[in-house]
Amino acid sequence: SWIISWLLTILAVIVTAYILPGVMLSGFAAAFVTALVLGVINTFIKPLLVFLTLPITILTLGLFTFVINAVLVLLASYVVPGFEVRNFWWALLFALVLSLVRYVLHKFAV
Repeated sequence: SWIISWLLTILAVIVTAYILPGVMLSGFAAAFVTALVLGVINTFIKPLLVFLTLPITILTLGLFTFVINAVLVLLASYVVPGFEVRNFWWALLFALVLSLVRYVLHKFAV
């Protein structure tokens, strides 16, 4: 089940990068590594950042979580060769569109 989820995430990364002109993806290998890195980042770093920024997240009624997601996408773009995001705003849009595409793909796959 996690393999299917990961494959769907790879497909979602490819589709999202294709849709957004501010995001460049060099090929399938870059999408493969990007999905892996985003998964690791979301598993280990995101919970720590959410915990550390809990007061501001509460003050913004949870909207600061979008900022955290954008920062994590930028981190992935620095780590993964072949995956480039132009700036913070494209990273924010990438995170939002990626979530939407993953949701749609999971609905059709399951």
